[in-house]
Amino acid sequence: MDTKLTLSVDRDLLLKAKAYAKEKGRSLSDLVENYFKTLVSKSYTEPQELSPKVKEMMGSYKLPDDFDYKKEISDRITDKYL
Repeated sequence: MDTKLTLSVDRDLLLKAKAYAKEKGRSLSDLVENYFKTLVSKSYTEPQELSPKVKEMMGSYKLPDDFDYKKEISDRITDKYL
């Protein structure tokens, strides 16, 4: 059963997302639904063991206090896909 969902997102992001969906021949609703499925899938939520090399590197780099990692991730994903 489909249920309507209302989201608030940045206008520019919405326009880019719509263009991306159109380019891929899919609806925006389909993209969002599949993203949600990925988020809640069992394989996505299982923790992964870090390699010894990654464990060794943890804490070796200090980010500035004002670093916004969510914005950085969003910017990188936008650059990659749009």
